[in-house]
Amino acid sequence: MKKISWMTYIMLILASYRLTHLIVFDKITEFIRDPFMTVVYKKDAHGHTYRKKVPKNNFGYLLNCYWCSGVWSALLIGMAYLLKPKLTQRFIFILSLAGAQSIIETFVGVGTKTIHYLSSLEQNAQTEKMDSQ
Repeated sequence: MKKISWMTYIMLILASYRLTHLIVFDKITEFIRDPFMTVVYKKDAHGHTYRKKVPKNNFGYLLNCYWCSGVWSALLIGMAYLLKPKLTQRFIFILSLAGAQSIIETFVGVGTKTIHYLSSLEQNAQTEKMDSQ
């Protein structure tokens, strides 16, 4: 087996992560998932109706399941790199950058939402304090 550097290994992981996310979650690939999904309407405990997409078949489950698609994405990217490293390097490089960026953005987004939430709690506490005086 070909020896893989730690940096290449991390890039393969990030590329696989990003490809999986692209297949399962991104709006831009929704047209691929839609033929294998069906829309159902459900009611919550409060009687509100909401729309939910559910898989029609096993392939729909594969496209909708992060863990399932992740295995196939890793297999595709890993085998492509092992068989044709020169051909796949640029593709893996771009996907790994996008994967790292999306992970960073997730942490930044969570941090920003937490700050806004804590700020609103503080404002509510100050408003209640002023109302009680």
